Amino acid sequence: MSQNVAVFGAYGHTGRFVVTELRERGFTPLLLGRDEGKLQALAASGFDHRVASVDDPTSLDRALTGAAAVINCAGPFAFTAAPLIEAALRAGIPYVDVAAEIEAVVDTYTRFSARARTAGVAVVPAMAFFGGFGDLLVTTAMGDWTRADEAHVAYGLSSWHPTAGTVASGVVSRDRRDGRRVRFTGGRLEYHVADRELPRIDWDFPAPLGRRSVLDGFSMADVVTVPSHLSIPEVRSYMTTDAATDLAAAGTPAPVAVDVLGRSAQRFVVDAVVCSGDRRRRVVVSGQDIYAISAPLAVEAVRRILAGETRTSGVASAGAIFDAPDFLDALSAHIVVEACPTDRMISGAP
Repeated sequence: MSQNVAVFGAYGHTGRFVVTELRERGFTPLLLGRDEGKLQALAASGFDHRVASVDDPTSLDRALTGAAAVINCAGPFAFTAAPLIEAALRAGIPYVDVAAEIEAVVDTYTRFSARARTAGVAVVPAMAFFGGFGDLLVTTAMGDWTRADEAHVAYGLSSWHPTAGTVASGVVSRDRRDGRRVRFTGGRLEYHVADRELPRIDWDFPAPLGRRSVLDGFSMADVVTVPSHLSIPEVRSYMTTDAATDLAAAGTPAPVAVDVLGRSAQRFVVDAVVCSGDRRRRVVVSGQDIYAISAPLAVEAVRRILAGETRTSGVASAGAIFDAPDFLDALSAHIVVEACPTDRMISGAP
């Protein structure tokens, strides 16, 4: 008998990918959201749907009845994560989200670590392209190291056409930061006021991207997920300059599907490097469409939690709760993983 997995925000861009992935993996998607009309249209394929709002805990409790787990795909997660986690804890079921908002992920650790651990419920934030993916790569690169001096995660995106959810979440994050930037340095998350733009350096990505200009210090959720369980006092992330320009431009259109899977033409290469003294380890992953890849990441996480293939419970990042190399192997239909030579480093990097 298939297991019901609730998807909050099922009719959103990423939510639709998650619903499709669940169906293909043998789960029964349970479609949740605030808009009954959109839910009915999506549910025409025969799946159950339930109207629920984060402002109404009773509606969330009803919506999660009979669900084995819940995946939250509805941003801004600063507003949706906490109510959904509360409902998941009341129901005693695992919670996974695809948040990329640094502050929302921090909130999840701060507010729910003790309660989720006591309840024995898995809560996995940022189980998506930003946050979870980078954490899996850094954890894999670490191998048998118990600590490292630095971790670098470079995002090589051919372009970035953001969804409406990405734009809305970005606005919330910027408002919470009050014009400050965020970084993980000296073993702690730090907010600081910068009087200039992020510096640009060149990063030698493998083909097909090659050498690209990147913004140094373009922090994503990896600055929360990686140090949550790995002893690395400096965690930095980078973004290709062209993609960052796309994201910031007011007129950049939303993603457009170019194949039968609904993926956009966007290609990505994620390059993770960990450094310990003069030793360096590296893992590179490539694929198509950062929103589409979030679906197999989130669904594989749910599958492993429900199958008991986990290392811990409570609030935990992807690299902490799962066997990172094995998890990446499970995504072989969606990504290409490459272990690169250790002497190929970025210009100006340590």
